[in-house]
Amino acid sequence: MTYTSEIRINLNLKAFICKFNNVENLKYWQQGLTNYDHVYGTPGETASKIRLHYVLDKKPFFLIQTISESKLPHKLHFTYESNGLYSIQENYFNAISDSEIVWTSKNEYIPTNFKMRMMLLIMPRTFKNQTKTYLQNFKNFAENGISVNHKK
Repeated sequence: MTYTSEIRINLNLKAFICKFNNVENLKYWQQGLTNYDHVYGTPGETASKIRLHYVLDKKPFFLIQTISESKLPHKLHFTYESNGLYSIQENYFNAISDSEIVWTSKNEYIPTNFKMRMMLLIMPRTFKNQTKTYLQNFKNFAENGISVNHKK
């Protein structure tokens, strides 16, 4: 399954990248994130990996995030690996003025087991809505300092 989401954020490109490319800020806009561990490489550079620990609906799980391409400030691409799912996320950042950017997120989900294959077929909107939620959560954090974890 492949789809694209987009959001406008009222920040200049430099301020946006400073907030977006800081792993310490993830907890403010990725709901359920409890911790992260550095796994490989130089943090923030292509090929580096981190393990992201989440708890959603009282169920713990983790993702391995790999930076597949970093050409900041205009693009930053990731892959994510989890139990049953591999995903590719291409993020593009375009300044449309001195105080506003457009963040375009292209996402592809590749199921690696039967359960996830069925979920993608039956509930594709769930994945699309989750991406939109993350984009909106980041906008709220970046523009207004609002944290999804209510303790900034």
